[in-house]
Amino acid sequence: MITHDSGPTSRRGATTAAFKASGAEASAVSELVELTERLVRIPSHEDETAAGDAIEGWLREETAADVTRDDAGNVIARRDTGADRSLALVGHHDVVPPAESQVVGGGDAGAGDIDDANEYVVEEDDGRLWGRGTADMKGAVAAMLLAFRDADLAGAEAADGPPWNLVFASFVGEEDGGVGCRAAIDAGFAPDYAIVGEGSTGYSADGVTDVAVAHKGRRGSTIVVAGQAAHASEPEKGENAVYRACDAVDIVRDLPAPSSSVLGHDVDGSLVVTGIDGGSAWNVVPERCEVTVDERTVPGDRADLARVEEVDGVSWSVDQDLPPMACDDEDFAALVTDAASSVQPDSTPEQVVKPHATDAGWLADADVTCVVVGPAEPGEAHTDSESVDIDVLERCRELYRDAAESSIAE
Repeated sequence: MITHDSGPTSRRGATTAAFKASGAEASAVSELVELTERLVRIPSHEDETAAGDAIEGWLREETAADVTRDDAGNVIARRDTGADRSLALVGHHDVVPPAESQVVGGGDAGAGDIDDANEYVVEEDDGRLWGRGTADMKGAVAAMLLAFRDADLAGAEAADGPPWNLVFASFVGEEDGGVGCRAAIDAGFAPDYAIVGEGSTGYSADGVTDVAVAHKGRRGSTIVVAGQAAHASEPEKGENAVYRACDAVDIVRDLPAPSSSVLGHDVDGSLVVTGIDGGSAWNVVPERCEVTVDERTVPGDRADLARVEEVDGVSWSVDQDLPPMACDDEDFAALVTDAASSVQPDSTPEQVVKPHATDAGWLADADVTCVVVGPAEPGEAHTDSESVDIDVLERCRELYRDAAESSIAE
């Protein structure tokens, strides 16, 4: 059972107010901006080593935590308080490939070599940081690093009882199907609770940082259809693979999309045929056809795609299966929502459902209780104009720290 305060007299709200009143806010924001810029400049779309080095080095210089670097390249740090349970702040430091304009020397001149980029462009303008990885998700990683360092676990113990064991983790390979997270889980990474720093800002209302208590997964699959070739002038002598594929597509079209409910919130998936390829020549009955299917999965339900194999000559295989996430503890979700409220006194953050898969899905699949909270807004990640709001970054840093300073009661 998790205990949490609520309302304007909560300890977290008082902590945030005291922090702002101390006059330290401007310097803290400056430190957050500088750390984000430092991480963003480091290329990590092909090789995450240098970004991992920077994160590991910062942790060793700035904290007394137990810092490890596993064989996959994940950076994990622990502040052990002797508590019975642990909270992890989880991010990733890999990014998708940048646009030329996001590489130093790139842009209109065409001088930048993206494959061998020495540095990414990062700029501050109009209250935002612009550059590859600012939103997804080195900004959140920087906010989590500072929250991990600054969380007053001793103060939390005095006020509320035993604090969390606090963990920080930045994974590699999130953009490649969560390879780093899966490797960490296989090696024993198993916090009780996790806040994953993917984007949750702007879901309930513009500029509001919400708490995602669920997200969809993705199952990408291929239907392969075998037929028998024949000359098109004598189609009866063959078996048309495209016709069989059409029968399989009809089954997919009639299947209900998956749906579920998480903590009272509806999670609706989707199911759609995204491609069809068959035939070799205009005068040949096709002997093979392939159909691709995209399913957005939800916790506890999947479309019955195996039914397509009822059609002669049809086989079905799964190419990618990124798991959905469902928070399984309403008290933990409420605790993090309270923390979100305490740093947004003029807004009302909500519990929401995120449409995209994240590493939280792999963690939830390994029995880690998760929520997703981060500064990125819908439509920012993976774009040529990627950016993040500096005020929202600072808000998330405070939120992560406030959550870390919360406590668990048995």
